[in-house]
Order: sequence, then C-alpha cells, then structure tokens
Amino acid sequence: MFLLHCFVLAIISYSCSSTKKLASEDLYNATWELEYISGPRIAFNGLFPDKKPQIAFNKETQKAEGNNSCNGYSADFTLNGDAISFGEPGPTTMMYCGEGEKVFLSTMKKINKYSIDTDGKLNLMIDNVSMMRFKKLP
Repeated sequence: MFLLHCFVLAIISYSCSSTKKLASEDLYNATWELEYISGPRIAFNGLFPDKKPQIAFNKETQKAEGNNSCNGYSADFTLNGDAISFGEPGPTTMMYCGEGEKVFLSTMKKINKYSIDTDGKLNLMIDNVSMMRFKKLP
C-alpha cells in the first residue's frame, strides 16, 4: 500500500511539473495581444483606440518584445516557475500616442507572476491579482 501511495504522489508531482513546463512553452510560442488592463480610470478602448499592445517572449534572448500600442519596446524578463519579472522597457521609439503607452509600461514593471488560464489567456499578475490579460494571436 505504501508503494501505491508513493507511486500516486510521484505521478501527481510529475503531472504538475509538466503542466508548468507546458505553460512556459505556450508563453514562448505566441504573440499575445492585450485585451484587459486593470487600474486606469480611462476605458480600455480610450487608452488604446487604434492598436492594442502586444508582447512576445524570446526564449533565447530572455527578452519580451512588442508594441505598447504606439511604439516598439524590448525588456529583459526572468521566469522562475510562475514567477516573472521584467527589466526596464527600452529602447522605445519616441512617438507620443496618449496615456495608454505609459499605463502599459508602468503596469508591466509591477508584474511578478503569470498564468495561462483554461481559456488559453495569458494573465500577468501582481501576486494573485490579474493586472493584464492577453489573448493569443493566430
């Protein structure tokens, strides 16, 4: 009976670790488009009227790259299980396109955790609170 319990625990442990590995692989193999951001009093479509921010994670360079709705950006990132942190975003081009860019980049600097939910959405979080939600682009 003891061996059966050990076997079951080993299977559960393996499946949990393989799920995390798959989640990080999903993170890398996609371009993500922002569909929700928490905090600002301005409506989402008011912040990003023309173009929604995008992010892609480069496994080799450990950089998050994308467009913050107006200008391109690149930021180092560190991933450890479901913990994630971003370095200072830069360089960006210098075109001004409203408050959306500032809100996006300042929120990104505060993120410390991520998850990919059952709907396949990427959630960038502060602790367990989703601050930004992204959908995977085809």
